[in-house]
Order: sequence, then structure tokens, then C-alpha cells
Amino acid sequence: MKIIIAGGGKVGSVLCEELSTGENDIILIEKDETRLENLINMNDISGIVGNGASYDIQQEAGVSNCDIFVAVTPQDEVNIMACILAKSLGARYTIARVRNPEYSNHFQYVRESLGVNLMINPELESARSIARIIKYPTVLSIQTFGDNQVELIEIEVTERSPLANLPLNDFRPKYGDILVGAIRRQGETIIPSGQNQIRVGDHVYLIGGATTLRKFYRKVRSKKNQVQSVLIIGGGRLTYYLLELLEESRMDIKVIEHNREVAEGLGAGFSNVEVILGDGTDQEFLQQEGIENYDAFISLTGVDEENIIASLYAAQQKVGKIVTKVNRELLLKIFDTIGMESIVTPKRVIANTILHFVRSLGNTSVSDVEALYRIADNQAEAIQFKVKATSRVTNKPIEQLKTRDDLLIAYIIRDKKLIIPSGQDIIKPNDRIIIITKEKYFDDIDDILK
Repeated sequence: MKIIIAGGGKVGSVLCEELSTGENDIILIEKDETRLENLINMNDISGIVGNGASYDIQQEAGVSNCDIFVAVTPQDEVNIMACILAKSLGARYTIARVRNPEYSNHFQYVRESLGVNLMINPELESARSIARIIKYPTVLSIQTFGDNQVELIEIEVTERSPLANLPLNDFRPKYGDILVGAIRRQGETIIPSGQNQIRVGDHVYLIGGATTLRKFYRKVRSKKNQVQSVLIIGGGRLTYYLLELLEESRMDIKVIEHNREVAEGLGAGFSNVEVILGDGTDQEFLQQEGIENYDAFISLTGVDEENIIASLYAAQQKVGKIVTKVNRELLLKIFDTIGMESIVTPKRVIANTILHFVRSLGNTSVSDVEALYRIADNQAEAIQFKVKATSRVTNKPIEQLKTRDDLLIAYIIRDKKLIIPSGQDIIKPNDRIIIITKEKYFDDIDDILK
């Protein structure tokens, strides 16, 4: 596919890396010539210096015959205008990153009236992820499949966990229809078999029906982990969306923001939230605000290092649940050694959504990609396919399929019936299949075969 990306910032650089495969022709439009050259040198792409919303630049890039045009510059208006222009020139599909709450409330109108196929708000999606994590505080991340029928949750196994040292052969007899889909252990990702054992310190990815996982959660949770109070540092867009989502939660919420105008805006918009003007990265200030008395601490400033340091201090103060925003993924490697837990990376949220969209345009004669998530520190993928009759995986027992290594057929959704497949189960047309794999770039279900 021919894909044109306008904007080589945090999101654009991730997209260049993820999409620059042999099957895709990537052209990047970026104003900053030095940044453009660096990305061209790092990835198999070509580029043009200029404004992605310029008619002449889009003509030069060949937008008229591109499959997908993606606008991820820092300005919402530029992204929307660039997509409208690209659509008028002949781009098949257009995608825009839009972060402003005023625009987010009118996504449907913009899509229908202006021809932008996909509009993504990374802060809103990240806020939804944080809200789910806060609701289930022993869970590090939650992803959903099959119209929210199936969930994939990440938990860390502690010494007190009932999962510690549990052989996987004993897992389902004890907890029912839940599958261990992946284990991340000391930086390595394992697609497990029944012979594996869960160890202390493992990050375990469990997949099951939403109702079944709720029952499991109630069994393994500790009542003291329930979140009744939240301390947030940083009052940006992500915080705004999160406060909207938590508005009906009846939690005691305090926000610390150093910018007076932003703080006053939040205070006026959310009467049930205490907004404090101050430096949330100052440890003495956090002590004065009683950080040790809060059930959850969420660090959402615009500076990764500040978020990390503040979260480490919250951990020292024994705060039960800590969520940290980190955009530079190189810093995420630190977390394996310092014991941090829930990490939110907005640029990864939007990149995964766009990757899902691009993959969904792949081999649609065999299957459709309906959901895609990167898990286990981006070392594995969980993908939902809708299988068509032309697929080579249909009408054969799973045990007869010669599948790739490090791959698990985790779930079958058939007419709203949830099935954890055995070797004797058969995949049928119109089934929704969830797989977990260490391979990347699958765009149809037949890719699971050797």
C-alpha cells in the first residue's frame, strides 16, 4: 500500500517504524528538514520537506493515488484540513489525529460531512484506559474484544498472589474458562503451554469472557486495593478527559497543576474536583498535600522524567495504585528494574489504532482484522480476525493446523458464544478468532499457518 504520513513527531516516527515493511511504500511529509532526514535514515521510507496541508506538497507526494493519508502534526486544524484536501485529491482513506475536546465532541459530523475516515484522540483513548485501570486497581492494563464480550488483562504476580508458583495445567481447573495468553518475565515474552509455571514477578496476560474475568478478579483482589481517592499531577488534556470519565465515580479527586490558567479552568469545569495550584513534582509539596493518604497516584505532566520521578516517590510513600504517562518508549525499559506498574503511552495508543486500520485493509478476501493490540512491552500482538469461507484455517480440527511457533489461538467467538478452543475444535466461517503471537504484521488469519 502507498501510505503518506504528514507529521514526523512522536506519533509519525512510530508509524514510520511500524509501517515501513516491504509491502508498504511510505512517504513522510515533515516541515523540519533535519527530523525528516533522521527518520529517512532510520527507516525504509522517502520524504518531502513541507506542510502536509499544502496543495502543492500533497501533489508532489502523489496523494491522488495513495491508499491511506495520515495527518499527525501537532495542530488539529492542520490535520483536519490536510485530510479534507487529501480526500478531494483522491486518497482512498484519510486518518487525522484530533486532540482538542471541542473537536472530539463532533467526530461524527466531521467524518460524515468532511470525508475524514478515521479521527483519533490519543488523550481520550488513554483516559479511557486509565479509568478502566483505576476501576480494577490490581490490573495493569485491559484490552477488549468481540464488542466487549472478551477481555485481555495484565496483572503482576506478587509473593502474596494465589497465582504464585501455580502450574498452568492447574490454572483452568481452579479458575474456570480463563486462558493465560502470554507471560512477560524479566524482559522476555513467553507464549506459554501447560508445562509452564507462573512465577513471582511475572506479568501475566489473561484472556476470558468479561463476566468470568470479573469473578476471577474478585477472587484474587484485595479489598484494600479498591480506589476511593486519587491524586493527579498535571492538568492537561488527558487529565480533562479522565476527570470527565471519573465524574460519576464518587471518588475523592485532587489535581495539582502549576499553570494558574489551566488550574482555574479545571476548577471551573469540575466542581467536585479539588484543584491545587503548585508543583506536583516537588516532593515536599506532595507531602504537604498528603500523598501517602491517597489510594491512587496518576502522573500526567508533559515531561516523562518528571512523571517517572514523581511515580517513584509515590511508590516510596506506599500509594497502592500508580499510573504513569511516558511517551519516550526507550524509557520504558527502566520499568523492568524499578518495579513500576501501569504505564500509559498516548502515542502508542494512536499508533496501534492506525496499525489496526491499515491491517484491516489487507487481505479482506480471507479475513478482516477487527482488533489489534500490542502487549508485553510491544513484544507480542493480540489480534481479532473475522474468518471468511475462503480461509485455509476453516473446517479442520485446530490440532491439524500447522501454525507458526510462539502463537496461541486463544479464543473463538461464534454467534456470541465464547469458546476456549481445544485441538478438536473447528474454526468455521464467520467465527471471530483471537490469536496471540510474537510475530508481527499479520493482516489475515492465514498468516498463522507455516
